[in-house]
Amino acid sequence: MLKFREKVAYGLGDTASNIVFQTVMLYLAFFYTDVFGISPVFVGTMFLAVRIIDAITDPLMGAIADRTQTKYGKFRPYLLWFALPFGLISVLAFTTPDFTETGKMWYAFLTYTALMMVYTAINIPYCALGGVLTADPKERVSVQSVRFVFAMLGGLMVTALTGTLVDYFGQGDKAKGYQLAILAMSVLGVLMFLACFWGTKERISPPPSQQSSFKDDFKALWQNDQWRVLSIAAVFLLTGSVLRNTLAIYYVKYVLLQPDSIDRFLTLGMLGSIAGCVIAQPLAKRFCKVKLYQTFQVLAALMCVGSLFAGTEAPMLALVAFVLWRLFFDAGTPLLWAKMADTVDYGQWKTGIRTTGMVYSSIVFFIFLCLAIGGAAASWLLAGYGYEANVAQSIATQDGILWSFCVYPAVGSLLVAFVMRWYILNTKKVEEITEDLQKVS
Repeated sequence: MLKFREKVAYGLGDTASNIVFQTVMLYLAFFYTDVFGISPVFVGTMFLAVRIIDAITDPLMGAIADRTQTKYGKFRPYLLWFALPFGLISVLAFTTPDFTETGKMWYAFLTYTALMMVYTAINIPYCALGGVLTADPKERVSVQSVRFVFAMLGGLMVTALTGTLVDYFGQGDKAKGYQLAILAMSVLGVLMFLACFWGTKERISPPPSQQSSFKDDFKALWQNDQWRVLSIAAVFLLTGSVLRNTLAIYYVKYVLLQPDSIDRFLTLGMLGSIAGCVIAQPLAKRFCKVKLYQTFQVLAALMCVGSLFAGTEAPMLALVAFVLWRLFFDAGTPLLWAKMADTVDYGQWKTGIRTTGMVYSSIVFFIFLCLAIGGAAASWLLAGYGYEANVAQSIATQDGILWSFCVYPAVGSLLVAFVMRWYILNTKKVEEITEDLQKVS
C-alpha cells in the first residue's frame, strides 16, 4: 500500500498541470477573442491545426518515455527536465505583443504550439507515472482519486484567482493582468512539479526480456481492444466537456447576463469537481467500476439538459445544475484513469509487450484532440451564431450559446455511457490479470 504522502506528491503534479490545462480550457479562447484581439474563427482553426502536430508528438513522446533509462526511472525525470520550460512558455502564451493582427495570429499560433508541445513532454510521462506506482487495482483508484482532488484544486486555484489576479496586476490593463497572473501561477506550478518528482517512486517495469521496436509497440497497442474502447469513449467525453467548459464564461456573461459572477460560477463548479473526485473511491469499493462510470455519465447528461431550463430569471438554478454536472462528470474521472492502468496490464497479458507510455500518450493525444475539437467547435459556433466580443448579444446568439452549452455535451456523455458497454475489465477480470502477470514476472 502506498503511503498517503506519496499519493499527495503525485497529486501535486496534476495541480501543476491543471494550472495550465484549466486556464487553457476555461480562459484561453476568451483571452484570444476579448483581450488578445483575434477572431473566433481563427482561434477555432488554430486549436484544431495544432492537433495535427500532436498526432506526431504524442505517440512519439510515449515511445521515448518507454525507452528512457535513468537512475530516476523512465517517467519521473521529465518532471525535472521540463518543469521550468513549461512555466516559461505558459507565460509567453498569455502575453499580448504590440503586433499587427497578422503578427498576433502568428504569435498566438507559435506560442500555443510550443505550449502544447512542452505540455506533451511533461504531462505524458506524468500520466504514465501513475501506472507504475503500484500494481494493486484498488490502490490505483485511490491514487487517481487523490490525484484528481489535487488536479481540481489546481483548477479551483485558476477559477478563484485568475480574475482577481488579472485585476490586481493589470489595474485596468487586461493584457498585462493576464500575463502577470499566469506568471505567478506558473512559478507555483514549477515548484509543484519538482515536489512530485522528489516525492514519488517507480515500482513496475516491463519484463526484462522485452525488446520491442516502435512498430512492435504500435502493433501491440492496436491489438489492445480495451484501449480502443477507452480511446473512443475519451473522444466523446472530452469533446463535450471542453465545449461546455469553453462556453461557460460566455454562458454566464451573455446568457445569464451576470458578468460579475463568472469567477464564482466557475469556482463553485470546481468545488463540485473536487467533491466528485472524493466520492469516487468509496463508491468504487461498493459497486462495479464500469457500471458506476456509466451511471455518472448519464447523471452528468441530465444535469446538462437541466441547464437548458434555467434562463436569465433563474441564475441560481443554472449554478446548481453546473455544480452538479461537475460533480457527476468528475466523479468518473479517477475511475477512467484507473482503467487506463488496467488496460496497460491487459495489453501486456494479451501480447506480452508492456506499453505504458504508449497507452497513456495515445489517451492524452485523444484528450488534446478533444481539447482542440471542443475549443474549435465553441469558437466556430460562436461565429456561426453571430457573436461579437464585448457587446450585447442578439436573441439568436444567446439561444445558440445556450443550446451549445447544454445539449451537445449531454449527447457526448450519453455516447460515452453507450460505448462503455464493450469495456470488459471489471474488478474480477482485473484481479485475474494481475495474478497471471505476477506469476510470470
